[in-house]
Amino acid sequence: MGTSARLAEPHAKDRLEPKRLAEEQAALRRVATLVARGASSTEVFAAVAREVAEVLQLANAAVCRYDDEGRMMTVIAVWGDHPDAFSPGSRWPLDGPSMSAEVFRTGRPVRVEDYTDVPGSLAGAAREGGFDRVAGAPIIVDGRVWGVIATSSSDAPLPDDLEDPLAEFTELVATAIANSQAHDNLTLLADEQAALRRVATLVAAGAPPADLFEAVCAEVAQLVGAEAAALSRFEPDGMVMALGGWASTAFDYVGRRYAPEGTVSGLILETRGPRRIDYAGEPGSAAAAARELGWRSSVGAPITVEGELWGALVVVTTRDRALPPDTERRLVKFTDLVATAIANAESRAGLARLAEEQAVLRRVATLVARGAPPEKVFAAVTEEVGRLLSVEYAHLGRYESDGTTMTIVAGWGRTGDPIAPRGGRRWSLGGKNVSTLVFETGRAARIDGFADASGPLGVAAREDGVGSGAGAPVIVEGRLWGVMSTHLPLGQPLPADTEARLASFTELVATAIANAESRAQLIASRARIAAAADETRRRIERDLHDGIQQRLVSLGLELRAAQATVPPQLGELERDLSRVAEGLASAFDELREISRGIHPAILSEGGLGPALRTLARRSAVPVELALHAERWLPERVEVAAYYVVSEALTNAAKHAHASVVKVELDAHDAILQLAIRDDGIGGADPSRGSGLVGLSDRIKALGSTLEVTSPTGSGTTLLIELPVKG
Repeated sequence: MGTSARLAEPHAKDRLEPKRLAEEQAALRRVATLVARGASSTEVFAAVAREVAEVLQLANAAVCRYDDEGRMMTVIAVWGDHPDAFSPGSRWPLDGPSMSAEVFRTGRPVRVEDYTDVPGSLAGAAREGGFDRVAGAPIIVDGRVWGVIATSSSDAPLPDDLEDPLAEFTELVATAIANSQAHDNLTLLADEQAALRRVATLVAAGAPPADLFEAVCAEVAQLVGAEAAALSRFEPDGMVMALGGWASTAFDYVGRRYAPEGTVSGLILETRGPRRIDYAGEPGSAAAAARELGWRSSVGAPITVEGELWGALVVVTTRDRALPPDTERRLVKFTDLVATAIANAESRAGLARLAEEQAVLRRVATLVARGAPPEKVFAAVTEEVGRLLSVEYAHLGRYESDGTTMTIVAGWGRTGDPIAPRGGRRWSLGGKNVSTLVFETGRAARIDGFADASGPLGVAAREDGVGSGAGAPVIVEGRLWGVMSTHLPLGQPLPADTEARLASFTELVATAIANAESRAQLIASRARIAAAADETRRRIERDLHDGIQQRLVSLGLELRAAQATVPPQLGELERDLSRVAEGLASAFDELREISRGIHPAILSEGGLGPALRTLARRSAVPVELALHAERWLPERVEVAAYYVVSEALTNAAKHAHASVVKVELDAHDAILQLAIRDDGIGGADPSRGSGLVGLSDRIKALGSTLEVTSPTGSGTTLLIELPVKG
């Protein structure tokens, strides 16, 4: 191909014409002046290309830099006629025996007289532009081949001694570049330190993570001259979530999750190191989407927090000019401090979140420990979960035994709960939605997009603007009982740990349900025992009344009849019979009292009101009655109320030394309220084995409550609430 490499002759300067030497020195002074004034590298390189072309009277000149250890070359500046593709910012692979590749390989000036049959990208571009002859000299900076000053010609031959003046020129150009780079490095270092100080100030002030991430992206993008930057986190499920971003126009990707394949984040995830990607020739849907957005290339660096790959900091350019080759190094330097900031922010946020979560769990656990009704626990858990996880809606659903439906037992929403009321609280399972997925798998599930959600629950959620949802199963004693689910609107994905945090609450819900079921079983068992005992009492009372009592009455009448037939002369016999008759009558009265104690027949005959009035008349202590429930009540309720009053009156007479007992009875809605107060000495303690223990068991068997207040010297008060239904 006519390629030659040669060293510049030691005394070439002596043969230069005085005029050209003067022009060259003047050109170099102008370049040096630019550097001294603090001009940017871009401005310096453009001036170098112009000066080379004008001083050496060439059709064009270009300053190029070698990247990726000589595998790529980036065009920095061009002056004069040149192929359109060979523009500043363009990157070229050194994939053939081109002039540029030979300069890098040999470190010497090289020319190529004919590019006709030379393979490679650069040779092809030269031929397309009509440039067949090229020459170049290396730019040596700090002992390494930094780049090349090149020129080309379409028809006229290049000067025979061109390599020598190019080499002479590049010596001072290298000095100018080194000085310019040093100046740029100092400026960049100052800018970096200033940016890092601003970020550190945000961290020290405890700025919210969203504000911190946005600030980091803005600082990095402006430092490296990118049009956009994004800070993303690698999710446990392999997806990538954008947590912060900045763009010269607008950044609309915060909160979005995307697959890493075909992205610079994916390369970072694979290699755990800095990477860059050029979307021009990259296959796949991610690269195609990037091209549609106008992205040309991206550079990213990993963010490693406490030894774990946490995420990536990525910058994007929309220009043909590639991002500087040291962008990766600069990003890495920046991400080191960013990682520290994230660790500090996450530590504070994690501690705050942990404290808040523990406080919430304690509140719910306290409700469960106190034996609060399940519906109260369900409502509290749902609201606590919704507020703690900062979601839009939270629901607790119970799977029904038919295996096809779910009942929402509690729901909460920031502005109301739209799901629960629609179509009732019972929903059919099926289709693609969180509740059905949990039911089918028995495991936690999430949906990050409801566009294709189906089934009644999925359609309702989509119509209400739900964009993402997650649910965790409620497992009660080994069986799938229900699901706790949370939802966010469109464009707001749930955090990756949502399911794990939900599990902490579903365990408490399961405990509450198990406790409630155990209590219900215990209450039902007690109720059956009490009912059986009442039925036994009733049968004994009936047997006594219909059997022995009637027999005693008959015997008494017969005895009185026999007594009436005794002759007067048998007065002693008549007196004996009278004594026996009185004893029989006394035995009958005692038996009747026993019968009443076994089961008050008057309850069956007249109801609770008359029975309490009878107790009051027979009480040794005066009783004031205030009865506001004259209607018939269920027998189990009347029996319980009767025995409570009876026991209270007995205690007041035997132990309290009371002067009066007040009994108030009221029935409203589904509750019978009974209050018994005496003015005695107080000090009653059911735990010490008084008769109230048995009454307490009877009342609890009905799912009722008995409250005893008996301060010493201030009387005793019994407050009872009995459910009328159930």
